[in-house]
Amino acid sequence: MNPTAASLLGLLDTCGGELTGGELVRVAQTRIGDFWTLTRSQVYRELTKLESQGYIQPGSPGPRDSRPYRITRSGRSTYRRWLVEELPGETVRIPILLAVAFGGVLPADELRDLLAAAHAEHTKRLARYRELYAELETAGVDAYSLATLSFGIHHEQAVLHWFESLPPEIPSP
Repeated sequence: MNPTAASLLGLLDTCGGELTGGELVRVAQTRIGDFWTLTRSQVYRELTKLESQGYIQPGSPGPRDSRPYRITRSGRSTYRRWLVEELPGETVRIPILLAVAFGGVLPADELRDLLAAAHAEHTKRLARYRELYAELETAGVDAYSLATLSFGIHHEQAVLHWFESLPPEIPSP
């Protein structure tokens, strides 16, 4: 099982009921989109595979032939086992790090502009996460969702701290 398939099974398991591919895309963007990307084409490709493996079961077609899916017992036990036994190692892919890694070949003002834009984006994201955390905490959202969002807050704080600690040779944002 790959991480994309496991995340779809997890969403079907934790959201309850049935979800169409389009609904899964929207839920994924809301619940895991800031740390795990799923494209529409990935979702539909994985749904086809998951159905053929017996991990999900389609419901009756709805408007425009949209088909809702629900997780099967086999899908639930397989992805839960995957979470414990087969979770892959972490990969860090942060685009601004490419600009810094190769920053020596860029004009200083261009690198400074890239860093300033990234700094502004991380500052906005941190503010958004903090607001969302307060809203969700007030709404009584489960501890698992809050812990995930807390990671986002801590990550953004760390990235902003990294900007502040760049060596003097690198143009400050």
